[in-house]
Amino acid sequence: MRLKPVPEPPVALADLEAFRRAVPLVPGRENDCCTRLRERLDLPDRRVANDWLAFLRALGLVEETPRGFRRTDADLTAGRVREGLRERVLFAPEAATLLADASPSNPVTPADLFEATRGSVPRHDRARDPEWEATWLDRADRLLRWFVLVDLAARVGGDADGNGDVAYVAGDAA
Repeated sequence: MRLKPVPEPPVALADLEAFRRAVPLVPGRENDCCTRLRERLDLPDRRVANDWLAFLRALGLVEETPRGFRRTDADLTAGRVREGLRERVLFAPEAATLLADASPSNPVTPADLFEATRGSVPRHDRARDPEWEATWLDRADRLLRWFVLVDLAARVGGDADGNGDVAYVAGDAA
């Protein structure tokens, strides 16, 4: 099963540890875990906290048990995050395929990833969100930035402030 949520990536991989540590060691109900995430990380709302909980689960840093969610004792490594992205995040395989075919003269943009996956965006997401195209384009951008965080992609366009056309090619770990 591939999960949809792709939260804003942290500046550094080590920053992800704070999100994992906000989830209890002893299993807790989803509402309790989302409340902890919101309070400890100053997240704006429950939806964002829920997205983080699902994403951490996709990365193998949190698991769902019959009693609720708990953080795992797995090491937080770039390899673990790469594996979680590739195997359990929706449209990550498509991003990897596009990046494998990319070059500095023909890089991948978030719009390219969105166009390659737009027909597979779940119908219920399209129906409930009148701005679904912008939502999923933003998601494509975040997913590519997660790829950069773990060296599956390298940024080749735009400046450090995010100005200009941002584009990507395969990274060293691809």
